[in-house]
Amino acid sequence: MKKLLPLLLFFAVTGTRAQDLKTFKAYDPNADAAAGIAKAVALAKKEKKHVFISVGGNWCIWCARFDHFTKADPSIDSVVKKGYIVYHLNYSKENKNLPVLAGFAFPQRFGFPVFLILNEEGKLIHTQNSSYLEEGKGYSKEKVMGFFADWTPGAMDPGKYKEQ
Repeated sequence: MKKLLPLLLFFAVTGTRAQDLKTFKAYDPNADAAAGIAKAVALAKKEKKHVFISVGGNWCIWCARFDHFTKADPSIDSVVKKGYIVYHLNYSKENKNLPVLAGFAFPQRFGFPVFLILNEEGKLIHTQNSSYLEEGKGYSKEKVMGFFADWTPGAMDPGKYKEQ
């Protein structure tokens, strides 16, 4: 039984990972990333929001976990919808989107997922290493909420920081 336990644990862990990725399809390897980002920026400008870009792929378990985490929690989901236009930028063996990533100072150096915040003009204002938002085998609600709150258009409003 002692020899069987590690084997069972291995199959339980890898089976869970496969199940998590089985239906995850947020990233499109065939998408024109530059056009998709331009469309997101135009919409963000119109709606007075920022653009949140999640760089990763359908192969990435942490990408799937973050996507599920932010959509499953109504308070996080509402903060994202209120302040951001979301775009999933694919990085996979089929399409690494290297020219697009080069324009954002090579964020893939942080691993995946990595998050980019663009202002309503399309300028990169923040790159976030997602590992700083992790907690255990998932994400910290407090850290994720703080991250999103810190980069909203309202948080970047200069009027909030004028001396009284």
